Amino acid sequence: MNQDPRDARIEELEAENRRLRRFLDETGLPAELRHKVRNTLSMLRAIIRRSAETSDSVETYVAHLDGRVDALARVLNALMRSVPEGIGLHSLIADELLVHLAREGEQVAISGPSLRLRPGAAEVFAMAVHELAVNAVEHGALTVPQGRIHVTWTLSSPATPAGTPQQLTFIWDESGLENIPSTPSHHGFGLEVLERSLRYELKAKTVMTFEPDGLHCSISLPLSPQMTLIEEEE
Repeated sequence: MNQDPRDARIEELEAENRRLRRFLDETGLPAELRHKVRNTLSMLRAIIRRSAETSDSVETYVAHLDGRVDALARVLNALMRSVPEGIGLHSLIADELLVHLAREGEQVAISGPSLRLRPGAAEVFAMAVHELAVNAVEHGALTVPQGRIHVTWTLSSPATPAGTPQQLTFIWDESGLENIPSTPSHHGFGLEVLERSLRYELKAKTVMTFEPDGLHCSISLPLSPQMTLIEEEE
């Protein structure tokens, strides 16, 4: 019996993942750095597995896996260049959409206070934005010339009482479509990232509404030490 190409590719990638984890354990890297890299490898393993489990063909699996790994690689490269400040949320969103030929000022508008994401938050948020962008390309606003994506985020007033974190509210709003389905026909890896991974990693609450003219996604989460608000100069 011939082996499913997806199974063969998973075995190959997971073998490489295990080799990298052993290498990390043998290099004597500082514990904090080793922990961060191992977390990234764990995320990569989840991407490989869940992409296979939620794809209905080899072609779909390969396309989605490549896109997700590329998105993870982009944010990791950006973090390496920006350490220790982290990467700007605005740049993270604009760069991901530009990969899909959606340019700010044309089909895309992005606005919000200057916020930087450090490792941990950056990778998870990058994957969420990637899944939203891919959905827009395949089913949403980026399937039609008149489609638009408006991305905004706001912060609650400074925390009261003391010790209570500010809340970040992130909105992804699509428009320009006509009579899209009220609910998705397929619950894949993208919804899992948006509804489960964000909750598990960042204590986020995600609400997705499929309006007749496009997707509306709201993500609310507490600011954490992995996120830094940059005060604007007057």
